[in-house]
Amino acid sequence: MRIADKMAFNQVNQNLTKNRSDMADLQNQAATQKRINKPSDDPLASARVLAARTEERGNSQFIKNINNARSFLEFSDQSLGELSEILVRAKELAISQSNDASGNEETRLVTASEVEQIYNQAVQIGNRKLGERYIFGGYKTHNSPFSQDGEYRGDDGDMKIQTQKDSFVAMNIPGSKVFLGKGLGNDGIVRARAETPKNVEELKDFKQEELRRAEENRLEEEQFLQTRGPASVRRHKHADKVDPVTGSGGLNIFTVLRDLEVSLRTNDKQGVQDSLDTLDQAISQVVLSRSEVGSRIMAIDSTTESLHKAVVDNKVSASQLEDADAFQVISDINKTDSTLKATLETSGKLIQASLLDFLR
Repeated sequence: MRIADKMAFNQVNQNLTKNRSDMADLQNQAATQKRINKPSDDPLASARVLAARTEERGNSQFIKNINNARSFLEFSDQSLGELSEILVRAKELAISQSNDASGNEETRLVTASEVEQIYNQAVQIGNRKLGERYIFGGYKTHNSPFSQDGEYRGDDGDMKIQTQKDSFVAMNIPGSKVFLGKGLGNDGIVRARAETPKNVEELKDFKQEELRRAEENRLEEEQFLQTRGPASVRRHKHADKVDPVTGSGGLNIFTVLRDLEVSLRTNDKQGVQDSLDTLDQAISQVVLSRSEVGSRIMAIDSTTESLHKAVVDNKVSASQLEDADAFQVISDINKTDSTLKATLETSGKLIQASLLDFLR
């Protein structure tokens, strides 16, 4: 086979180009300490590295969300702890004034002033805010959720934050649930009613049951009105007999404190004694809400640990795929340098002198 000068030149040029290109790639790997500097270096590994980086950034954002939610929940837990303490103090006062041996008209009047301060403190706790947002207002975080009369102006919204893929945790607990006992059940979830009718017959039965309960409540209130007077009816109307820890239902904490104050000011010993049960229920209601907040904090703490581990695992995975082996790169550089020198030395022998060399 005849080898023309052009063929020899093309072969030398191709080999030199390849060796210099390999040397440039190796030098780039040595400078960046990365085996993959562009997708064409290893398409499959590049796709896996990009997926790992995307997941790492997503997990980092989840951690930021969790840190924000944790501060919100911890502040809520602190506020509920203070609310529980003042309710315990109100119960202590009620116990001290529930009999004639330790209380009389004058002491009950003085104690009523302290109960009034406890009521005001409960309203202040209900209007706590973290930064620019009220913590017990539901979705309505820019306006105070409670008036001085205990009227709730917020909503029942749970502000949920994403902690993982398809996983959400509520970072707040509505004031209607804590202070008004709305929708409290064994699981602490706000709901319209425990069971939803599934057909027409169940709907009819449900409506009949509602009418029966309404009639029972009306008769019971009439009986209270005849035996105890308007103050007792008001107290009975806002106090649920079912404890939220053992059953379902709730009560208005502001009403409980206000009724205790009224009973003390009017020297109503029986009313003070009746307030002991409602105060116990109020304390249980706050403890239930606080336990729910605590369970959320534990859940996000566990999720945080998992996310931190996932971030580390993604970094390790990406590093194994894209990082260059320094010893291997240096060895390949020396090998490619020797090959390049050999190519340059042999190219002069492969390309023979032409006629132009003799005409110089």
